[in-house]
Amino acid sequence: MKLTKKIVGLGAVALFAIGLAACGNDDDKNESGGDTTKTVGESVDNKITGIDPGAGIMEATDKVLVEYELTDWDLTTGSSAAMTASLKKAYDKEQPIIVTGWTPHWKFAKYDLKYLEDPKGVYGGEEQIRTIGRIGLAEDLPEAHKILSQFNWTEEDMGEIMVAIQDGEKEDVASQNWVDANEDKVAEWTNGVEKVDGDKIKLAYVAWDSEIASHNVMKIVLEDMGYKVTLTQVEAGPLWTAVADGSADASLAAWMPLTHKTYAEKFEGKFEELGVNMEGVKVGLVVPTYMDIDSIEDLKK
Repeated sequence: MKLTKKIVGLGAVALFAIGLAACGNDDDKNESGGDTTKTVGESVDNKITGIDPGAGIMEATDKVLVEYELTDWDLTTGSSAAMTASLKKAYDKEQPIIVTGWTPHWKFAKYDLKYLEDPKGVYGGEEQIRTIGRIGLAEDLPEAHKILSQFNWTEEDMGEIMVAIQDGEKEDVASQNWVDANEDKVAEWTNGVEKVDGDKIKLAYVAWDSEIASHNVMKIVLEDMGYKVTLTQVEAGPLWTAVADGSADASLAAWMPLTHKTYAEKFEGKFEELGVNMEGVKVGLVVPTYMDIDSIEDLKK
């Protein structure tokens, strides 16, 4: 009888020890399920999830790795869609992830995210999205030139379309709905413009959600003014090349002065700046707010 009690007592002690061990394991994890004994780099396999290799933000991020001496880190390439898919997968499980990000983008409305501070200023400060056109556009398509030059809107305007598309609306439908609901703003873009009869115009854009929104809206506006519009989706390098060599008439997707600085300098004198269509845009490294890091410097710890 005494032997039985002794065995039961030992079992209770063992169970208690297991319980303590389990509590200890929980203490080693942060609220998001990440292991606090790991460095930031170890928690994400020293990987930054990027987008297409021709994007200006990728060139800037390569410079970040050099400037911050992140020699053990890798920047993966893919697409905007692949990046957001990876972000969603990690976010749904509250796992750590670091992605290249930009504002405006629907992901900031969908998820709780933050930019990592950039004390060295590699990404620069706030940028502008500018409209560029081929040389001779004003003479060949003067009415379109005027519309493109007068086009400007806000991050909130663009965000309505991006979120609608992300929620399943077709690009053209989401854009048409915005145009229908914002007749006063569209009227400012077309102020003083005469309608045309079937003149052709080609717009080039990158596959960023922001540029998908702006170019689909502009397609509708130009078509309402009598133009036949072709939208051509390319990467950043081919976009600038197309405007410079005249195979595309214009683009609303020039991120300046830093993100597309290399292309602007390369093709200097071979394109025309038509104006700023959005102020206060930004690029950088983005993480979920549940990650306990605030600066790119933290990636070295």
